[in-house]
Amino acid sequence: MPKVLVADKISPTGVALLKAQAGYEVIEAYGSSPEKVLELVKDVHAILVRSETQITREVLNAAQKLVCVGRAGVGVDNIDVDAATERGVIVMNTPSGNTVATAELTFSHLLSLARPVPEAVQSMREGKWDRKTLSGTELFSKNLGILGLGRIGAEVAKRAIAFGMKVYAYDPYLTEARAKSLGVQMSTLDEVFAVSDYITVHMPLTPQTEGMVNADAFAKMKKGVKIVNCARGGIVDEAALAAALQSGQCGGCGFDVFVEEPLVKDHILRTLPKAHLSPHLGASTAEAQENVGVEVAEAAIAVLNGGSPANAVNLPSVDSQTLSTIRPFLSLAEKLGAIVRQLAAPGRIESIRLTTYGTGSEQGAGAISRSIQRGYLRGIVEGVNDVNAPSKLKALGVEVQSVRSSAEADYKELIHVEAILAGGKSVSISGTVLGKAQSPRIVSINGRTLEFIPEGKLLLIENQDQPGIIGALGTILSKEKVNIANMALSRTGGTNAFAVYQLDSAPSAATLAEIQKNSAIVRAQLIDA
Repeated sequence: MPKVLVADKISPTGVALLKAQAGYEVIEAYGSSPEKVLELVKDVHAILVRSETQITREVLNAAQKLVCVGRAGVGVDNIDVDAATERGVIVMNTPSGNTVATAELTFSHLLSLARPVPEAVQSMREGKWDRKTLSGTELFSKNLGILGLGRIGAEVAKRAIAFGMKVYAYDPYLTEARAKSLGVQMSTLDEVFAVSDYITVHMPLTPQTEGMVNADAFAKMKKGVKIVNCARGGIVDEAALAAALQSGQCGGCGFDVFVEEPLVKDHILRTLPKAHLSPHLGASTAEAQENVGVEVAEAAIAVLNGGSPANAVNLPSVDSQTLSTIRPFLSLAEKLGAIVRQLAAPGRIESIRLTTYGTGSEQGAGAISRSIQRGYLRGIVEGVNDVNAPSKLKALGVEVQSVRSSAEADYKELIHVEAILAGGKSVSISGTVLGKAQSPRIVSINGRTLEFIPEGKLLLIENQDQPGIIGALGTILSKEKVNIANMALSRTGGTNAFAVYQLDSAPSAATLAEIQKNSAIVRAQLIDA
């Protein structure tokens, strides 16, 4: 007799769907105090929330029969996922329910920047008839630059093409095939800045994307460019945006997200007439709220009826016995995925081939594959987990092939990952786990044999095999007080020497440039493990 607590108000259709299930008891307790929630959860099997109710460790410990927690929305920041995982409670979210809503809001901002409808409405309220001063432009034949071509970016692209716009897309993880299928022109970031009449942002906020659109970026754009951000605050530098609006370099902006929300009353953007601002309305449509409510109800029903959940954040993909056996390989696999993506830079990966050798690593090969994909997507896509990683990678156009091999390898159990780049080139990495502690080890990179623990900042150096390289490298790093914690050297598999230096901290771009100036160094690359 499943018992479901709907702690925050979701769509009535979602609640009705739960109540329609035979034998289900549904408790609607909107706006309950934390104390009341603790009382209600004692015998429930599922809890559905939005952003208001906090599912803390205390709540999870009190809910002894709890099977799953569902969030009607993208984030799970109000749910203690680690505590849920320890308890074996599945945590689910609904990342796709607001896709169309956000895409349409983006296009609403684009249209209002082209045709000054907000200004016209205000003018009419003031009794004016300003036809001449409120003249606009057409979106037809204009260039739209899209930064990030995931679910929402792709929906915006479809609408822009329908309006007769030419779409230039920057997404370093998008394949040519996927771009072609969407009818967009793959471009570099600078190319997007240079050619676009309008730019819209659809990337997650990461250390790499934070401040991506800054003063230098605005200087590269057409004078009068218009920019929209309905993704995440902080990707566009707000001070640089304000300066560009004031100077006329930026002809207008449509912003739904900000670094700090709610936006403070005296924020400079509020004072600029060409800034069209909305209070984070991306998912605020009746349909989006309906979608996420139904989606979270369906996910809860699937789990309670013994099926597989959609968009599980923390669900182990194999039975507990197999999971215990392969757990060290899952950690290793995530590292391999993250590193192989970085090894390929600045190339574009078209496909990934995973080969597992040995008996232990064959168990749960699907889980190992998903861990590799999760690691690959780490830092470039939001909300990645074992369940949704394959679909997110597929959306980028990257094909994944998994092979189990009985062939003899250098290690009893081995995971080998090869990434095929556009143009046919490839990069590869292999790893295993060693010792009683089952410690992860990288044992080869691009066919070069070496051994190191994949942790922290890794400096990869390929150089002419001659004396003095290690000393010269140490001297340069010491100027910035960057300590070499460990190193692994390979003199096999090529005419040059190859080494991986594990560093206590990341050297600056200037230091990396100085290293690269050494005529004996063929390539220097910093990898984050």
